[in-house]
Amino acid sequence: MGKATGFIDYVREEAQERDPLARIQDWKEFAVQLPDESLRMQGARCMDCGTPFCQMGTEIRGLTSGCPIHNLIPEWNDLVYRGRWKEALDRLLKTNNFPEFTGRVCPAPCEGSCTVAIADPAVSIKNIERAIIDKGFEEGWVTPRLPKARTGKKVAIVGSGPSGLAAADQLNQAGHAVTVYERADRIGGLLVYGIPSMKLEKEVVERRVKLLEQEGIRFITNTEIGKDITAAELRTEFDAVILCTGAQKQRDLVIEGRELQGVHFAMDYLTTSIKSLLDSNFTDGKFIDAKDKDVIVIGGGDTGADCVATALRQNCRSIVQFGKHPQLPEDRAYDNPWPEYPLTFTVEYAYEEVEAKFGEDPRVYCIQTKKLVGDEQGRLKEIHTIGMEKLKDENGKVIFREIPGTEKVWPAQLVFIAIGFEGTEQTVINQFALETDGQKIKADYGKYTTSVEGVFAAGDARRGQSLIVWAINEGREVAREVDRHLMGVSVLP
Repeated sequence: MGKATGFIDYVREEAQERDPLARIQDWKEFAVQLPDESLRMQGARCMDCGTPFCQMGTEIRGLTSGCPIHNLIPEWNDLVYRGRWKEALDRLLKTNNFPEFTGRVCPAPCEGSCTVAIADPAVSIKNIERAIIDKGFEEGWVTPRLPKARTGKKVAIVGSGPSGLAAADQLNQAGHAVTVYERADRIGGLLVYGIPSMKLEKEVVERRVKLLEQEGIRFITNTEIGKDITAAELRTEFDAVILCTGAQKQRDLVIEGRELQGVHFAMDYLTTSIKSLLDSNFTDGKFIDAKDKDVIVIGGGDTGADCVATALRQNCRSIVQFGKHPQLPEDRAYDNPWPEYPLTFTVEYAYEEVEAKFGEDPRVYCIQTKKLVGDEQGRLKEIHTIGMEKLKDENGKVIFREIPGTEKVWPAQLVFIAIGFEGTEQTVINQFALETDGQKIKADYGKYTTSVEGVFAAGDARRGQSLIVWAINEGREVAREVDRHLMGVSVLP
C-alpha cells in the first residue's frame, strides 16, 4: 500500500448526507459524495493486510462475509489514494458490472470483514466504490464496449434485475445475441421498482440500460412469460434461456383482519409509489397514499425501512416499524466475531429522518401483532399487539414468548407487511415445467442448469431473497456456464 500507516493516520469518514428535514421534501438521493481529497485519505486507510478478507465473498453461518463478486478492493483503494482514478475504474470493472448500483444500495459485507475493522472502524469501501464509477461517468471514461465478433448464438434472459443484467452484459461481451424480457414497463427489476429513488435515483439505472443497449443488448418490456410469450416459443427461438425472475412471492401475514382496507404488502406500496412518481410525479393518483395517516410497518428489514422513508415523504401523520427481534447491540456480540457480517445496531437513513421530524426512532422491538381491527366500512382503524421475549428452550432452540400485561392498541389506517419473501412466483416455473427446491427453481450453485435442457436459472429465483452482490455474482457465473454450454469452452471469468 502507498500509505502503510494510513489506517493509523486517518479516521473513517462517512459519506455526507443531505439534511434529513430538507431531503424528506423530495425524492432525490440522500447521500452526497465526499471530496476527492477526503476519498484519497479514506483509500489510504486500506491496510497491507496480506489476506484481503474484504474480497473473499463467502457465507459464514448464513451471513455474507466479504464481497461475493470478489472486487479487487485493496488495489483500487490504493489507486484512489495515489490519484490514479482511471486505473482504479479499470480494476473495479474487472469484477463488477454495475458499481454504480452496489456503491449505493449494497449493505457492504466487504466492510464487515475489513481487517481494519478488527479494532477500528472499517475502510469506507462502499463510498470509494461509488466515487470511482461516478467519476468514470463524469469524465467520459465509461463508453460502450462493442464485442469484437458475434458467435451467431442467441440467448434469452427472463428478468432484468441485477442478475439478469449482469448475465446479459457478460454474454453480450462474449459475442452472443442477447434479448432480455421484462414484464414491467421499465428495465431494471427491483433496481427500479423495489428500491426507492432516495437510495438509487432511476436516472442512474437508465444510464446503464442505455449503455447496454448501445453495446447490442435488446430489451423487451411489458412482456410476461405465459401471457405474452410462451416458454416453448423462447426455447424454439433461442439457443439458451436464463431465468432471473427474482424471489418476488411476498410472505403474507396470516392474522385476523388481514382482509381490511388499508392492509398492503410492502412491495406493492413501494412499486406503486415509485411508478407513480416516475410516470406523473404522483398526479395520476395510482399509488397508495400515506398522507395524514397513522402508518405501521410490520417487519424490521430494509424493505420496511424504505416504506418508512416513503410514508414520511408522503406526509404521514405518524410512523412506526414493528420488529420481531430485540434491538441489536452497539458492538459485536461474542457469537458474532470478525470476519462475520456485524450484527450491530445502526441508524439507517429512514430512521434519521423520522427522528428529525418526530423526535424519536420509529422502531419497536420484540413485538407481536395479534389482530387488525376495522370500522363498520371494513377500513383498518387499529392494531392490537403484545410484547415478546426471545429465549432458548432446553434444547437450545430460539423461541419467542408473550409477556402478559404488555398488550397495546395502536391507531393505524395503513399497514405494510414487510416480513420477507417466500420464493419465486409459480408462473414461470409452471411454464417451463421446472423442478423446484421448495419455493425456488432447482439449479445447483456454480452450474445453474435446471431440470430442462438449455434452461438455466440464477439470482434470487435460484437462491431465494438475497443481496444485490450475490445477484451480480450469479449473473456473471451463469453467463460463463451458458457460454460453455453454447461454445464448448468459455472465455468469461
